[in-house]
Amino acid sequence: MVDIRELGVVQYEDGLKLMKSLQAQRISDEIPDTLLILEHQEVVTVGPRARNDGIRPPEDYSTQAVDRGGGLTWHGPGQIVCYPVFKWGLREQEASVAEIITKIEQWVIDALGMLNINGERDHRMQGVWVDGHKICSIGLSFLRWVSRHGFTVNVNTPPGRVEAVAGCGLTADTTTSLANLGYEVDAQAVKQALLDAMQFGPVTGS
Repeated sequence: MVDIRELGVVQYEDGLKLMKSLQAQRISDEIPDTLLILEHQEVVTVGPRARNDGIRPPEDYSTQAVDRGGGLTWHGPGQIVCYPVFKWGLREQEASVAEIITKIEQWVIDALGMLNINGERDHRMQGVWVDGHKICSIGLSFLRWVSRHGFTVNVNTPPGRVEAVAGCGLTADTTTSLANLGYEVDAQAVKQALLDAMQFGPVTGS
């Protein structure tokens, strides 16, 4: 059983507080695995790798330091954010962080396939890529094998905003959105395809 909560637009700090609370509840088995589906107002989260390497977004972006893996991740309008507060290791192919990342990548690849979009992996960085561009970022933080943070899918983001943020080891314009690549897809259809790929139920709201 997975509790699916579609929350709409959530301030990043509010989302972080909610994740931490749910993680503690999941660790103590007070709640089942919980998937948050939401959107943030524009902010660039800065992970430990980016901080260590001195990598920052352009000056006109708000930033937030975070403890998940990875470097810079843009959040904002037109992006689907999924936070799986899951107790991992209870299903197949979850024996390591690498296996969990691979499983999430496959969920996104399968979901895009349902929408006739060819998603794939790329040696340059974890996540999911379309037409040589990154459209899905993944970054998790674990405590007692329960995760916080999660993954994003850029559907129809404001032109030039996510493209201007250079991730660790990537140049600007590498990360983009499906719309910028010419794919006209509805965000709700992407959400439902993700749940179908994860073999969860329909998006019902919260």
